Amino acid sequence: MACRRSEVNGRDGVTEEVARRDFPKDFVFGVATSAYQVEGARREGGKGDSIWDVFSEQKDNIKDRSNGDIAVDQYHRYKEDVELMAKLGFGAYRFSIAWTRIFPDGLGTKINEDGIAYYNNLINCLLEKGIQPYVTLYHWDLPYFLHESMGGWLSEKIVQYFALYAEACFEKFGDRVKHWITINEPRQTAVNGYGYGLFAPGRCENSSAEPYLAAHHQLLAHAAAVAVYRKKFKGAQGGVIGLTIDCEWAEPFSDKLEDKIAADTWLDFQLGWYLDPIYYGDYPLAMRERVGDLLPKLSEADKELLHNATDFVGLNHYTTRFVAYAENQRDIHFYQVQESERIAKWQSGEPIGQRAASEWLYAVPWGFQKVLNYIAKRYDNPPLYVTENGYLLTLLAVDFL
Repeated sequence: MACRRSEVNGRDGVTEEVARRDFPKDFVFGVATSAYQVEGARREGGKGDSIWDVFSEQKDNIKDRSNGDIAVDQYHRYKEDVELMAKLGFGAYRFSIAWTRIFPDGLGTKINEDGIAYYNNLINCLLEKGIQPYVTLYHWDLPYFLHESMGGWLSEKIVQYFALYAEACFEKFGDRVKHWITINEPRQTAVNGYGYGLFAPGRCENSSAEPYLAAHHQLLAHAAAVAVYRKKFKGAQGGVIGLTIDCEWAEPFSDKLEDKIAADTWLDFQLGWYLDPIYYGDYPLAMRERVGDLLPKLSEADKELLHNATDFVGLNHYTTRFVAYAENQRDIHFYQVQESERIAKWQSGEPIGQRAASEWLYAVPWGFQKVLNYIAKRYDNPPLYVTENGYLLTLLAVDFL
């Protein structure tokens, strides 16, 4: 299997060569999508509307007025996509299941057989090509009916509905799917969906409280799904199940104590928010101190449900920032309450890394290494999958052709 070498610039500016053979033979390279990004077929196969379907059609929510009604039409063209993955030599495809293709209203009362058939066909096609399915149960596309009827992630009822949906997926697909991710980047859903209104469902009316409540229910929903899998399916199916979180590495901008505290706090509001309750039984102290009573309390039953409720940590990492202390101007919004600010340049004014296409994105390999080491040390070296790393993978440019 031939590989093409590519160059990556390290922190010291030294150019290093990277090739596929530099990785262990059992290292898995894969590609990833979400259902709303690629499937299309919004009104086909019995699918119900998700919050992104509705959010995208509302005026001014999307700058160019585009939507996922057709997307890249993977619903009809999945065989072509799988063939491309196989030709490129990938060993895994991480995709998400659209909740509304399984239960169109999200309630779990009547399963949609057309949706089951579509994902069965996709999974079987992948396996025929030697590609392992890594399945995400929730990649932001909440059934719109659950949002409209009960407030979506703001309601504690959502936990039981998510567990019902997860159980249906385990039952229908778990004989072939051995890697499950419950929820993708719950921080983004909570903060941008319920705090700043930038993502579906577009709420910003109570931005000081709703992000923490939405995150709380997502965390409990994750744990409930894990409990169902371990009790009913894991023994027979032999798979693993985990949670994917997103984290930028936070490097203190200086040696000042306040900058170091700011960087630690930034990581607590990214990683600790979701992993501390699982591994240590509560939200980080830094969050308790800054958010106060707006941060939900974990009951003893919650703590028991959450205890070690993951087989692995999934990490989405795109960039690194310097983080400096910024005085809290009594602002209780998510980013301001952390008393920190992100900076993309060295004190000399040089960019922190190589600039990518997005204005916020810099490739910083040394930051990637630091966040991996941080997770290993803080959470006692859990199994870890890098489920997204975007531009860094492009830099590696591994070519199997």
